[in-house]
Amino acid sequence: MSALSIKNVWIEYGSQVVLERINLEIDPGAFIAIVGPSGCGKTSFLRLLLGQETPARGTILLDGQPMPHEPGPDRGVVFQRYSVFPHLTVLGNVLLGPELEASPLLGRTFGKRRRQLVERAHALLGEVGLGDSLHKYPTQLSGGMQQRLALVQALIRQPRVLLLDEPFGALDPGIRGEIHVLMKKLWKETGVTIVMVTHDLREAFLLGTRVVVFDRLRNKPEEKQRYGATISQNIEVHRRHVPGQGDGDAIAQDSDRDDPIAVETTRRDDPATTH
Repeated sequence: MSALSIKNVWIEYGSQVVLERINLEIDPGAFIAIVGPSGCGKTSFLRLLLGQETPARGTILLDGQPMPHEPGPDRGVVFQRYSVFPHLTVLGNVLLGPELEASPLLGRTFGKRRRQLVERAHALLGEVGLGDSLHKYPTQLSGGMQQRLALVQALIRQPRVLLLDEPFGALDPGIRGEIHVLMKKLWKETGVTIVMVTHDLREAFLLGTRVVVFDRLRNKPEEKQRYGATISQNIEVHRRHVPGQGDGDAIAQDSDRDDPIAVETTRRDDPATTH
C-alpha cells in the first residue's frame, strides 16, 4: 500500500488552473524530491498534502484512508524560513508541540510522561548536534542550527509524512552540505516518508529516491489561465553503494553518484474534455 496516493488531483482558483491531472503513488519510507520552474504549483501541492489547500477535484489517500482536510500530527512540515519560537529555548521549542497535543489546556505534561518526552527530545537534539544548546534561545543559534532545530520540532511528533518546503535554500553551501548528510541520516533512522520541494537539482538527486518534475506544458499567454502544471517527468533514482564507505561518506563522494534509471514522461491530452 502506498503511503500517499494522489489520484487525478486538480488545484483551481476561480478560473485559473494551477495544477491538473496530478497522479502520484508514494511508497512508505520514500524520499520524493519535487522540482520545477517558479510558479508551477510546487508549494501549492505541498500545502495540499499538509491540509492547507483542498483539491478542486481528485482524491488524496494517506495510508489508504482519505487524508484529513486540515493539518495534523501525522504530517510534519519544515519551511525555508525557520519556524522556531524566539521566546522559547531550544528544548522548549521541541517540547511545545507534543505537550500541547497531550495537554491542550495546560500546554504541559507532568511526571513519567514528561520525563519520557524530555528524554526523547534530548536524544533527537543530540543527533543533530544541539545537545549542548538545550537552554539557548534561537537568536543565539546560527541559521544552520535553527534549521536543525526546526527538523527536530517536526520529527519529535513522529509524523508519518514529513513535508519540506525548500528547507535548505537559505543556508550557505558548506552548511547545506552538512545538513544534507544529517537529513539523510535522520530519514534512514526514522523511516519517515518525505516529500521535499527544492529548486536545486543537485540536492534533489542527492537526497531523493525519486525526482518528480512539475511543469506547465502550455505557456502561451491565452493558455496560462486554462492549463495548469502537471507531472512531466517521474525519475527513479538508483544509488550505487561503494564497499567500505559509510552512508555519510558515500553522500560526500563523487563515486557514489545518483543515477536516474527510469524516466516516465507524462504527455497531456486536451483537458477541455475533462471539464
